[in-house]
Amino acid sequence: MNRSEFIIATAFILFLAFCAGWFACWLVQRFSRVTTADVAELDEMAKALHDAEETRDQAITYLQQREAELTNQLSQTEAELRAAMDGLRDARHEAEELRGYIERANQGA
Repeated sequence: MNRSEFIIATAFILFLAFCAGWFACWLVQRFSRVTTADVAELDEMAKALHDAEETRDQAITYLQQREAELTNQLSQTEAELRAAMDGLRDARHEAEELRGYIERANQGA
């Protein structure tokens, strides 16, 4: 095999390798091509995800507002309860004082 035959054989092998690579690239692009239906489906999924996130954010906001309202209402109820308990304690103390006064007045008479 002389020098010219070696160069021609090498060039032929390189050309075949190039053709095989080009064909493999074409096959990969052909089978992995994204269709318009896939793009439309991805767009629909993205819109649905966006809507779901927006709904979630609205729900979180509503729950935070409701929690604040209920916390405020609970604080008011606890304040009213404390006031009622203080009034009841004062009424019981006054009733005990009146009983004591009545008993002392009955014993003295």
